[in-house]
Amino acid sequence: MDYSIPITRRSVIADLVAGLVVFLVALPLCLGIAQASNAPLFSGILAGIIGGIVVGLLSGSNTSVSGPAAGLTAVVVTQLEQLKSFDVFLLAVIVGGMFQCALGVMKAGVLAAFVPSAVIKGLLAAIGTILILKQLPHLLGEDKDPEGEMSFAQPDAENTLTELFAIAKDFHQGAALIGILSLAFLLFWESSKDLKKFPVPSALLVVVFGTAMASWMSTWGGAWVIEASHRVEVPVSKNALDFVGFLQFPNFTMLSNPAVYSAGLVLALIASLETLLNVQAVDKLDKYKRVSPRNRELLAQGVGNICVGLIGGLPLTSVIVRSSANVNAGAVTKLSAVFHGVLLFACVMLLPSVLNLIPKSCLAAILLVTGYKLVNPSVFKEMWNEGKYQFVPFLATLLAIVFTDLLYGVLIGLGISIAFILNSNMRRPVRRVVEKHIAGELTRIELANQVSFLNRAVLEQALREIPRDGHVLLDASNTDYIDPDILGMIREFRDQVAPMRGVKVSLHGFREKYHIEELLQFVDHSTRELRDQLTPERVLSILQEGNERFRSGKRLVRDFGKQLQSTSAGQHPMAVVLSCIDSRSPAELIFDLGLGDIFSVRVAGNVISPKVLGSMEFGTAMAGARLILVLGHTSCGAVGAAVRFCNSAQSVSQATGCTHLEPIVHDIQKSIDSSTSSKIADMSPEELGTFVDSVARQHVLRCVEGIVRESDIIRDLVAKRRIAVVGAMYNISNGQIEFIEGTFNSSST
Repeated sequence: MDYSIPITRRSVIADLVAGLVVFLVALPLCLGIAQASNAPLFSGILAGIIGGIVVGLLSGSNTSVSGPAAGLTAVVVTQLEQLKSFDVFLLAVIVGGMFQCALGVMKAGVLAAFVPSAVIKGLLAAIGTILILKQLPHLLGEDKDPEGEMSFAQPDAENTLTELFAIAKDFHQGAALIGILSLAFLLFWESSKDLKKFPVPSALLVVVFGTAMASWMSTWGGAWVIEASHRVEVPVSKNALDFVGFLQFPNFTMLSNPAVYSAGLVLALIASLETLLNVQAVDKLDKYKRVSPRNRELLAQGVGNICVGLIGGLPLTSVIVRSSANVNAGAVTKLSAVFHGVLLFACVMLLPSVLNLIPKSCLAAILLVTGYKLVNPSVFKEMWNEGKYQFVPFLATLLAIVFTDLLYGVLIGLGISIAFILNSNMRRPVRRVVEKHIAGELTRIELANQVSFLNRAVLEQALREIPRDGHVLLDASNTDYIDPDILGMIREFRDQVAPMRGVKVSLHGFREKYHIEELLQFVDHSTRELRDQLTPERVLSILQEGNERFRSGKRLVRDFGKQLQSTSAGQHPMAVVLSCIDSRSPAELIFDLGLGDIFSVRVAGNVISPKVLGSMEFGTAMAGARLILVLGHTSCGAVGAAVRFCNSAQSVSQATGCTHLEPIVHDIQKSIDSSTSSKIADMSPEELGTFVDSVARQHVLRCVEGIVRESDIIRDLVAKRRIAVVGAMYNISNGQIEFIEGTFNSSST
């Protein structure tokens, strides 16, 4: 989804400033990439102009900047060698642009969604690392390697690391002085909040400073003079006609050459992949968190490559260095990308001699700061904190890009990410949980979303561990795909292995296309047969186990639809629970119970009355429940009211207007110690809360005794040990239930 930002005077100014910064970054990169590609220098400039203006206007991205790409350098060199001439190569670029347009129409941009975020973040960090490593030599005046060369292996038989050692022998003190001072200025600017608010971009000031410094140092003579090889080298045209003379045109007579189409396809695929990766990466840098339309981007790139092929430019893609510089410079809309293209065109046509005065070392300082922003230590800390499944692919992508190139590095990162995914899937294709149901223990094996043949060994091991005469449930309700090999293994286990070992197999959630029928051989709710086998002690244990599952978040997975059907013919609860109406203490949830497992009697303050006793007598004597549980809870509102009105001159009905609340409060007040009630007014809020909870507990004990005392039927059932009456307190803060000692099988009268 693309969140459009309204164009305002402030946003236009921000875009113009950002476009100027991107222009300063793009100029040496366009020339350097052309030089590294063995192509005419002007072809790099043309690609930058078309990438800025044409692609900038057509693209839906607000932050991406397009131009000649360092990642295509090796491809361009190879294709130039195979096609023999630059004009035939331009024809291949046009064909590649057409292929890209076709990819956009076919909506191939969706491929970007399959690249893990760890790889994208590794790409950004790698580009930052490469900028630092590659620009350090230029910062100090070692300019033998082209400015836009980004691959580890360089055309001059050096590499990124050996180039750093070459600084010592090719060090240029004049360029180094300008570079170091420029870098210091930029770092100081970035650290100052006040300076960052200054309307003129620091990059422009650095370029002006570096150019002026170089001019002044030329008067010093000797090693302080900045020669042409250490400055920007833009082709100079004397007039408009001379400028047009730099253009080159494709050789359309070679349209019948198959090599043109194969080269165009290679260029289209690689350029499209780089574009999708770079656009996704720069979207992560966008402070407005906008998402660029991928298919539109492919169309825009395709049109751009057709245009550059027609006039003699290098193939282009979305480029991360210029795009990240664009974001860091405060760009708001794609106007910045367009403006940078306009500046490239205007300055190269009108001011090439002025541009050629700019020292490369001050431009290197700008790129160094850009690189640091992409690879600062906080990035590594963030990825480390996300765990090895994120950090390892991130680091692998970073290192692979640094020591190869962008395309190979991303493919390596993707390969490692896929390996981690497969490893995770192989290790955790199932979730194995031992559940304690009323009918006994059940091993539930929940299959993963995707279960492939790679998961066979782990699933076999899980089934092998089912104890003899045990019961296993294979749950595929959350599974979208199961490999035929796995389905065959499940059928074999169900039909042959399990019967030999006395294992019951239940099957749930398998899609119709798998031809594995639903089979449930266990009951997850109370039935007559199960209830009649239970003792009061076992019912109490079931409630304790259920509360522990509730507190730990490991509740049983229940098929309430099946329970609804099973209980529609009758009910056979195992317990009667008398609890408060408090909304925070629903008995079925806090004991992790199913439909039909308990009779739930709820009344404010869990007080007993003839109607409550009648309900309990029906639940035990008539319906066969094995346990009566009186459940109080902490911070009880009814108990709090009873305590508050204990010594009040007003009655409850007078104070609240609730005329029928009086009997409940009076019943609870019988549990308040008269010797303590006189001290209630002097209690602090904390002491009062503790006192209310103690009264609630005492009230539960009194209710337990009252139930046995006032009901002949229940007292008789307790005496025969057919039922038990138990008291408990539920802590609403942590979900724990304390079963009160001394109340089990109480027969007090």
